[in-house]
Amino acid sequence: MQTIALGAFTVTRIEEMLTPGFDPGFLFPNYDDAILDKHPELAEPNFLDPASRRLMSSMHSWLIRTDRHVILVDTGCGNHKERHTPGFERFHMLEKPYLRHLADAGVQPEDVTLVINTHLHIDHVGWNTQLVDGRWVPTFPNARYIYGAQEFAHWRSPDGGLVGMPGNGPVMEDSVLPVWEAGQVELIGDGDSILEGLSVELAPGHTAGQMFVRLESGRHAAYFTGDCLHQPMQVCRPDWNSRFCEDQAQAVATRRRLLSHAADRNALVFPAHFGAPHTGYVRRSGEDFRFVPLDQA
Repeated sequence: MQTIALGAFTVTRIEEMLTPGFDPGFLFPNYDDAILDKHPELAEPNFLDPASRRLMSSMHSWLIRTDRHVILVDTGCGNHKERHTPGFERFHMLEKPYLRHLADAGVQPEDVTLVINTHLHIDHVGWNTQLVDGRWVPTFPNARYIYGAQEFAHWRSPDGGLVGMPGNGPVMEDSVLPVWEAGQVELIGDGDSILEGLSVELAPGHTAGQMFVRLESGRHAAYFTGDCLHQPMQVCRPDWNSRFCEDQAQAVATRRRLLSHAADRNALVFPAHFGAPHTGYVRRSGEDFRFVPLDQA
């Protein structure tokens, strides 16, 4: 369990699970095998499972610590949750040792002071709640949960996210609304500061109100990207959206903006689903970009 120091912050990955996920041709409708010839590093086993030829998919939280705060960015899929939506069956009724992994990092649920959900999809909010005596209650009883105001409104609107993704309805019911009803949610918007050195920026496209989290501390910078990036392939091909992106043109524009910011600032990028080592840098390669894993930087 590696911990990375970034000025006044440290960052540790808390694993929920790491498994082969989607076939690349399913996840990326514009997928072309030629990318593996041009970028053979993307076919390494940490990114592409050699047996199934499926993309390695990590579900995790990023644990950020300061001298005063214990923060989780996104919370995976969660245990004991009914997930019947086609394509997401691997998230159904999980029994994963996520809280044990959190304890291995020295953190108990009551220690967490902030939970930031970059967006409100099935695999980013699951551990917001846990089942206690037949009820879904906040897993982190002392935490302030941060939702994007635009994102929350999007999923509650009759004309919003559930029109295109009705399978996210149960996710709202068991992992999002119970925290709201418990009075632990703070809604924030584009550019808002969470605490000194930590802010959010609106990153629409994958969902209408997705945010990415920006960390700045002295010479250090990091971006927690949510689903602006699903896989390292999208660093090389920012025009490739996942099939789950709501606004295709906007998702590409957001991704290009994020990659440019990360490359120009020399920011460490913390995606939500990359295979090991799960984080790295974006470098310019002419007019294109490439991903440099942290262990090769």
